[in-house]
Amino acid sequence: MTLPAPLWQPSAGRIDKAGITRLQRWLAAERGRRFDSYEALWQWSVDDLEGFWGAIWDFCGVKSHSPYSRVLAEREMPHAKWFPGATLNYAEHMLAHARRPDAGTRLALVFQSELCARTPITWAQLAATTGALTATLSGLGVAQGDRVVGYLPNIPEALASLLAVASMGAIWSGSSPDMGPVSVLDRFRQIEPKVLIAVDGYRYGGKDFDRRDTLLELVAQLPSVQTVVLVSSLDPAATMAAIEPAGQAGRRVAVVPWAQAVATPAAPVFRAVPFDHPLWIVYSSGTTGMPKPIVHGHGGTVIENLKVGTCHFDIGEDDRFFWFSSTNWVMWNLWASTLMLGCTAIQFDGNPGYPDLTTLWRLAETERATFFGVSPAFITLNMKNGLSPRAQFDLSSIRSLGCTGSPLTDEAYQWVYQHVGADLMLGSISGGTDPGTAFLTCCPTLPVRAGEMQCRGLGVGLYAFDDNGQPVMDAVGELVCTTPMPSMPLYFWNDEGGRRYFESYFDTFPGPPNVWRHGDWLKLIQRPESVTGIVYGRSDSTINRHGIRMGTSELYRVVEEFDEVLDSLVIDLEYLGRESYMVLFVVLREPGAEVPPALGQALLQAIRTKLSARHVPNDVVAVPEVPRTISGKKLEVPIKRILLGQPVERSVNKDSMANPGVIDWFVAFARARGAPPA
Repeated sequence: MTLPAPLWQPSAGRIDKAGITRLQRWLAAERGRRFDSYEALWQWSVDDLEGFWGAIWDFCGVKSHSPYSRVLAEREMPHAKWFPGATLNYAEHMLAHARRPDAGTRLALVFQSELCARTPITWAQLAATTGALTATLSGLGVAQGDRVVGYLPNIPEALASLLAVASMGAIWSGSSPDMGPVSVLDRFRQIEPKVLIAVDGYRYGGKDFDRRDTLLELVAQLPSVQTVVLVSSLDPAATMAAIEPAGQAGRRVAVVPWAQAVATPAAPVFRAVPFDHPLWIVYSSGTTGMPKPIVHGHGGTVIENLKVGTCHFDIGEDDRFFWFSSTNWVMWNLWASTLMLGCTAIQFDGNPGYPDLTTLWRLAETERATFFGVSPAFITLNMKNGLSPRAQFDLSSIRSLGCTGSPLTDEAYQWVYQHVGADLMLGSISGGTDPGTAFLTCCPTLPVRAGEMQCRGLGVGLYAFDDNGQPVMDAVGELVCTTPMPSMPLYFWNDEGGRRYFESYFDTFPGPPNVWRHGDWLKLIQRPESVTGIVYGRSDSTINRHGIRMGTSELYRVVEEFDEVLDSLVIDLEYLGRESYMVLFVVLREPGAEVPPALGQALLQAIRTKLSARHVPNDVVAVPEVPRTISGKKLEVPIKRILLGQPVERSVNKDSMANPGVIDWFVAFARARGAPPA
């Protein structure tokens, strides 16, 4: 069979200068290890975890205040114990370049938004703001291990807040203000924050959004919050006056304006913490219960991002790195973490399609972005609108274009090389909030083929498993990881005994050794240079919209508050080559063939305002019953498979159902919609 021709081959010069090439030279000189291909290097990285991660520690220059006793003290997931004895600090790595002689002129950050003109921020300025905020938080009683949360858009204040909180060994967690109060409270209530850093409004798509009512509700419903640090874009005096008595039963909440909190510049002070000390809490939702509060550690985040930035993204001090993201998405954490490579981070807050789809391309041209990250949805919009950015803008600075959030089609790959740049690495990657990194990723020394992610990440034991738990090649299976990674969750917050953590990833293929099941469909392909991969979307019922995942239970709580709705089922479908489609099925109190338009609009508006505008279904459809197991569980995954065109006999066991007759309705719905062939 003829191999598809690569869309891009790296030049000899690019290969020679690449970070991964420098790593291989170092391994040969310092460790006596030589590899004749990427795949050989990958195989060693997963066979010899201690050797590989110890080499990354030394090569990338991890700054530790005390030595580790060994690289990996316990290998079994989920209890892997990395670098015991080592103490370090994430923020110290992030601000390492603030100690350079040119820190007063060299840019750490360039910010632009719909509200603010271009704002350059030097390394010295970022460090001074971080130090000032650290001193303020300390004065407010924040101590190591306390939680500080941000209700913030993608603005410099969010980055400085993360750095300040991390520098003192407290724990950061963030949420974007486009999330409604229910979604935010479902997350923050679980972790009992002491301080809330928040905006009272923001601008998106040319419209101003007042978030004062939501902010007051957050303060009232989070009794652990003692202080609000207010980043105000509206009326700060009025907002402050409303917040202070917002608590109940005589509780008063102090309010500190952001300008006051950072008024006295100071050198940042970094508390050395154990390698596995909590850094931040991010959220990824399952199908039932509250969003999972996932705790990542200082050390794992540092060493993983040094590996990714050096070996896969190939960025360094001379790069200008951009990735469009909100603070809800783990890509924001990745974007922020590139600072430890010494690059200049380009930050944008607003609607990428406002006033038109050229906004981000104009930003790339103006700022001379070398790494430009967006979503497949953004690429698709450009394609549909007939744009050719390279014809309008000078994009010659872009060496790499990153893309993640959902599957990227063959046509999208080809569009990038035709309409953005012929000589760039298209870094389509796939990972998640949960592992805090990518499983499948890019590599500047490998070719790019349409529709395929270039390689498995170094140190990532990634495979596709069939139903019997056996690895398969050139066939679709469950995406699994058989080796621990330093960036994997330490634990879930308030998960006594770790049961919820184990059930989220390890109960499908339990060990020993335990195998991480991520919940994606994956096909691995053996190519001459490496094993490439194609992800076909979620294999479970988690909703993945624009790269941000939400559990179905969150929507059910909102939808089933309506008296007119007896029951509901939401299914999120991802296709390769077709638009994603999310449908909300409802059982009406007064049965009818169709959902009344007014009710349908009310349901969508409730989801938009209480949860997230990103997770509004495409359709609301009346269904006679929600299919359930005999024990009463909603059959989300089987129905998803049926709607994706899988045969009924391979999708659901009717004998286990309480109402098997309703399956025929969904088969007919799939046929009417034109489900893709299995």
